[in-house]
Amino acid sequence: MDGTEERTNLKAGTGRPSNFGSLVGSEEDMKSNRTDEFAAEDSKDLLDQTETADDSSDSPDENKDSAGKAGAGASAQVSLPTDSVVVTGVEGPGGGNETNNEGDTDEQPKPLYSRLWSRWCKFYNANSFLVLVLVVILVAYAYPPLGAIYLAPQITATWIAVMFIFIMAGLGLKTEEFSKAFQRLRFNIFVQIFNFLVVSAGVYGFSRFLVSVGVLAQSLADGMTICACLPLTVNMVMVLTKSSGGDEAAAVFNAAFGNMVGVFLSPALILGYLGVKGEVNMGTVFFKLGMRVVLPIFIGQVLQKTSKTVVAFVKKYKKYFKTLQEYCLVFIVYTVFCKTFLEGSDAQVGNIFLMIALQGFLLCAYMILAWFALSLVFHNEPKLRVMGLFGCTHKTVAMGVPLINAIYEDNPLVGLYTLPLLIWHPMQLVLGSAIAPKLSAFVAREEERLASREKEKNNDTE
Repeated sequence: MDGTEERTNLKAGTGRPSNFGSLVGSEEDMKSNRTDEFAAEDSKDLLDQTETADDSSDSPDENKDSAGKAGAGASAQVSLPTDSVVVTGVEGPGGGNETNNEGDTDEQPKPLYSRLWSRWCKFYNANSFLVLVLVVILVAYAYPPLGAIYLAPQITATWIAVMFIFIMAGLGLKTEEFSKAFQRLRFNIFVQIFNFLVVSAGVYGFSRFLVSVGVLAQSLADGMTICACLPLTVNMVMVLTKSSGGDEAAAVFNAAFGNMVGVFLSPALILGYLGVKGEVNMGTVFFKLGMRVVLPIFIGQVLQKTSKTVVAFVKKYKKYFKTLQEYCLVFIVYTVFCKTFLEGSDAQVGNIFLMIALQGFLLCAYMILAWFALSLVFHNEPKLRVMGLFGCTHKTVAMGVPLINAIYEDNPLVGLYTLPLLIWHPMQLVLGSAIAPKLSAFVAREEERLASREKEKNNDTE
C-alpha cells in the first residue's frame, strides 16, 4: 500500500515518496538496473521459447500457440519507455544469434583470389583459342628456333596437324545437307557470292590502296586479302544463328557447302589476287592441297559413311577431339610465327595495330552492307536475313590456317599472312555475340508483323 500511495501522490503532485532520494539516483544506476531487468526478462522468454520449440514435434497446435505468444512478446518488448536502454546481443541457450551467425558464415563472399580464378576460368573456357594464340605468339617471339627448326614443323605442323584437322572436318561434314541447296537456291547463291567474291574484291582493292599510299606493309595487305578469300565458319555461324533466332537449316547448309567449295575456290582466289610469286609453284601448291586437304576430307567422308565404329568413337569423345583440333591449330600458328620471327618481316608493331583497326572497320562495314543488301532482296524473311548477316561476313580459322600454311609453307612471311585472320576471327565472335539479343528481338518483331499482315489478308479475302 505504501508504494501505491507514493505513486498516487506523485501523480497528483501532492507529495513525495519517502524513498524519493533513492529513486532519483544517478542516471547510470537507473540504466544499469533497467538493463539487468530487461536482460533477465529476455533470457527467461528465450528459455521458455526454447522449451516450447523442443515440445513442438509432439504437439503442433501448441507450437502455433507458442509462436503467437513469442510474437506478442516481441511486439511488447518493442514498446519500451523513451529513456530505456535497449540491450542487444543477449541471448539465452539456443538463441537466434547462433543461427544467424551460421547463416552469415555461409553467405560470406569468397576470397578475392577465388573469385579472380573463377572469372579467369570462365573467360578462358569462352576464349581458349584466342588466349592460346596470344601465348604461343609471345613464346615464338621469345625463342623462334624452337618452333621453326627443332620441332620439325615441315612434318609435324604442315603434314600431321593439317591432315588430322581435315580428317576430322571430313567426319563432321554432313553431305546430305547439300540436297537442301535447291530449296533456297537464290539465298544460298547470294551468301556464297557475297562471302567469297564481294568481300575479297573489296578487301583486295582497299589493301592495295593502303599499300600505294605507304600506310600498310605489303605482307599485312596480302594477309588481309588471303583472309577475305576464305569460306565462312562452321560452328560459330550455327551457334550465333541459333542464338539470334535465325534460320538454322540455312546455316548448316551454307557452312558445309562453303567449306567444301572453299577447299578449291579459296586457293584459286588467293593465287588469282596475289599472283604466282617466286615462293609459290602452282603445281606444287595444288599437289600439296590435294594430299593435305582434299584427301583427308575424302577419307573422313568415307569413314563417316562406312564405319559406324569410328563415328561412334569420335562422337563419344567429341569433346576431346575438338580440344585436340584446337591444339593442332595453335601448334600450326606457333610454328608459322616462329618462322616469321626467325626470318624477319617488313611489318612494324605500329603497322600491326593499324591493321587491327582496319580489320575491325572492314568487318563492321561489310556487316552493314550485307544487312542492307539482305533487307532489299529478302525483305519478308527475317530468319534468313539474320543467318545471311553472319554467313556473308564470317571467315573460318579452322580451315584458313591450314590452307595458308599449305600454300605458303616455305614463305618466311607466312605468320603475317595468318595474322589478319587471327584478328578477324575473334572480332566476328565479339560483334556477333553483342548484337545477337537485338537480332533475336528483331526476328520476333518481324514475324509478329508478318503474321498480323497475313491475318488481315485472310480476313479481307473472307
